[in-house]
Amino acid sequence: MSRHVSRNVNLESTRRRLTERQADTVQRLTQAAVEVLREEGFAGLTVRMVASRAGVAPATAYTYFSSKEHLVAEVFWRRLATEPAVESTAGPAESDRVDRVAAVLRGIALLMADEPELAAAVTSALLGQDPDVEHLRARIGLDIRERLSAALGPGADPDELEALELLYAGALVRAGMGYGTYEKLADRLEVSARLLLE
Repeated sequence: MSRHVSRNVNLESTRRRLTERQADTVQRLTQAAVEVLREEGFAGLTVRMVASRAGVAPATAYTYFSSKEHLVAEVFWRRLATEPAVESTAGPAESDRVDRVAAVLRGIALLMADEPELAAAVTSALLGQDPDVEHLRARIGLDIRERLSAALGPGADPDELEALELLYAGALVRAGMGYGTYEKLADRLEVSARLLLE
C-alpha cells in the first residue's frame, strides 16, 4: 500500500499550521467558496463574497487565502487529499497494474464530476501565478505522482509515469475548456491509459 500525502487536511494550510478554531474557519471558507461558485461561477467569485457567505471578516479570509485562485486550489487540494489511495497489490500482473492506474485516473477525474462550476474554476485557478497557488500545484502534482507511481508498482518506468502525468494534465485543461463532461473525461483517461500501458 502506498503512503498517501497527509490526511490531516483540517489542521494544515498552504500558509501555516492551524489551530482547531482556525481549521474550522478555513473549512467554512472552502465550503462557502463551493456554494458561491455554484451561483456565480469563477468569474463572479470574490474572496469578500466567500467571506460574507462564511460569516467571516474579509480581512480574516485574506489571512488564509491570498486570492480567489488560492481559495479554489485549496478546495481541490482538500478533496484530492481525502480521496482514498488505490491499494497496490503484491502481484506484478500487467492487467492489475493497468487497472490500478485506470482507477487512480478515474478517481481523480470524478472528484468534481457533479460540480461543473467548481471543475472549471479549478482549471483556471491551478494555472494561476500566485505563489500560494504554485505551492498547492506542486503538492497536488506530487500527490498525483505518488498515486500513479504506487499504481504502476515497484520499479515504475519514469517515462511511463511522466506520460501518465502529462495525460492527466492535458485532460484537466481540456475539461476546463469545456470539451466534454468529467464523466466523459474519466472514460477517455481510462482508454488512453490502457493504450499507453498495454
